[in-house]
Amino acid sequence: MGFEEARRRLVEYLRAAGFLRSERVARALLRVPRELFVPPEYRSLAYEDRPLPIGYGQTVSAPSVVARMTELLDPRPGERVLEVGTGSGYQAAVLAELVAPSDWPPEGWGHVWSIERIPGLAERARRNLEAAGYAGRVTVVVGDGSRGYPPAAPYDAIIVTAAAPQVPPPLVEQLKPGGRLVAPVGDRWAQRLVVLRKGPGGRVEVEEDIEVLFVPLVGEYGWEA
Repeated sequence: MGFEEARRRLVEYLRAAGFLRSERVARALLRVPRELFVPPEYRSLAYEDRPLPIGYGQTVSAPSVVARMTELLDPRPGERVLEVGTGSGYQAAVLAELVAPSDWPPEGWGHVWSIERIPGLAERARRNLEAAGYAGRVTVVVGDGSRGYPPAAPYDAIIVTAAAPQVPPPLVEQLKPGGRLVAPVGDRWAQRLVVLRKGPGGRVEVEEDIEVLFVPLVGEYGWEA
């Protein structure tokens, strides 16, 4: 079975299992070649619903978790999105399909900024994104993601793909009014997805979603290395 057929079957499974409800997110998952975002030795497992090692003690999230977080974030065409924790670049590519779809004129595109603390992983993600055709829609930078990325702020949406003890305050500050943030929050061994919405005057509303398990967010507003 080829990768395209495996991708289609994965999306069908995620729909049937209730992990995937949005047609927009389903179309994005069908367009992104996950096999290009995992190490060569794991490509045969690219379309199983499981996290996979990507080096440096990090993983690429299971597709079901990517689908759920993306649906909760609800990124729209033309929006500016910050991802904290680039990893292999897979989640950034999914976001790019939603905010900067290839059938939109470039001047109407949104953009994804993704920040990664491990330089070697950031460089690999850049190569993955370029190979998959997303280089013009995603900017990967190296830094402490718990502090956000002020040069491109404010953002319509922020997604955090590593576990924090609390939502880092700088990320809330860098959200536009009306913006959304999705992050796994808890201790090092168990977390829940948190959905934060920023209202007028900086007022925030927070809801909890499913239980998850992510690698720690290391940084000033996260965990120590």
